Amino acid sequence: MKQSYKHLTREERYTIERMRKEGYNQDSIATCLDRSESTISREVNRNSGGRGYRHKQAHRMANQRRYESRKRKKFTPWLQAKIEVHLREDLSPEQVSGLMRRRGEQTVSHERIYQHIYSDYDHGGELYLHLRQSRKKRRKRLGRKDRRGVIPNRVSIDERPASVDSKRYYGDWEADLIVGAGHQGAALTLAERKTKHCLIYPLEGKRSDEVMMAMIEALWPFIGRIRSITVDNGKEFSGHEAVSSALGTQVYFAHPYASWERGLNENTNGLIRQYLKKGDSLKGLTLEQCKRIEDKLNNRPRKTLGFVAPIELYEKLVA
Repeated sequence: MKQSYKHLTREERYTIERMRKEGYNQDSIATCLDRSESTISREVNRNSGGRGYRHKQAHRMANQRRYESRKRKKFTPWLQAKIEVHLREDLSPEQVSGLMRRRGEQTVSHERIYQHIYSDYDHGGELYLHLRQSRKKRRKRLGRKDRRGVIPNRVSIDERPASVDSKRYYGDWEADLIVGAGHQGAALTLAERKTKHCLIYPLEGKRSDEVMMAMIEALWPFIGRIRSITVDNGKEFSGHEAVSSALGTQVYFAHPYASWERGLNENTNGLIRQYLKKGDSLKGLTLEQCKRIEDKLNNRPRKTLGFVAPIELYEKLVA
């Protein structure tokens, strides 16, 4: 019965080196090892170095070649094409790898996907355009006084229920504004703490009455499921009482210059900036454009959710 092929062992390679030094031909070596002559010939030709065939070097060369072969086989053209589809949907390499792994699909590490993107860039490709742009670090402004005026009847975040921090329940939202260059247009952004579900609503400016109406209209489909809304101390949120009354909830104000108290909203704004870039005017921004960005982000798998998309988790919770 014909035996299945097995890779040469370190001991067999030592025998090849020793017998070659003693003058044995390949046929004799093959007979001694119970291997085919072609196996011995191929081994010597492929794994010899500048100083001839040495068993330690040959074993390292063979293992390295086998490792490289496995890498090439794993990142097949089919897998490459599938990964590129996800990248063009603006998923990060880590999100692509995590999502495919969660679905039980063949994948590679996010480091390998980055290598592919860089290789594509070197060859004139455009996959790198779908990577999130790096953002400048913000300087901490400790000890600064709040110069934005006093908002009447504001309710401090200190009075917000502790359950909001636990993210145990659905319906706790954070709100903020993204402003265009030169104060040309703006967008209201909302993020739900448990699901990371986000909403974007276009604004002509930062007037409090416009922001108030936009917030009510954006959150109206969720009425009855809104537990709280947390905002910063911008004067644009001075219409908070009307919002609370219309939506049957409470608006809470974070402490001045404490952006970490609305960390999700800050992070979400960073994601949105992939599409509404700093330095761009937001004048003329439409609801349709905002909805397209919403769909992108709400269908993007999140690492913090176990690579589940916000829309998946939302539908599961409200079903």
